[in-house]
Amino acid sequence: MKLNTKNFGKIEIKEEDIIYFPDGILGFEEEKQFVIINNEDEQNPFHWLQSEQNPELAFVIINPFFVFPDYDIILPKSAQDKLKIEDKKDVVIYSIVVVPEDMEKMTTNLSGPIVINAEKKLGKQVILDDDRYTTKHYIFQQRAQDRSV
Repeated sequence: MKLNTKNFGKIEIKEEDIIYFPDGILGFEEEKQFVIINNEDEQNPFHWLQSEQNPELAFVIINPFFVFPDYDIILPKSAQDKLKIEDKKDVVIYSIVVVPEDMEKMTTNLSGPIVINAEKKLGKQVILDDDRYTTKHYIFQQRAQDRSV
């Protein structure tokens, strides 16, 4: 099927690649269906979570473990139930990235990860009750620290 997007124009997607978010994404609760558009450059860790209904709406996402290898979350039972998680190998986690004009100040939201049951194609933005994480963790600052150790 064809998907109209602001950033990529019309792209071909498979209907089975659509991920259903019963609650939408915070601030976009009416948007229920998204697809992940992977970066063609396999060395680039950034991807896009594109709304299937709204061509204007796409979030830059990243695997949080790429930047924060010690990222450790406990998924609440309610989220596990909503996502129908039976096996943790089916779980994929992303975090939403904010890309400002000054790229060095790029941040990612570790307190509200996007959790996807890849097997069932169900997704949810989960708000963690963990004061180690905030909505603004600097990506390049962390990568620089990791390289200097």
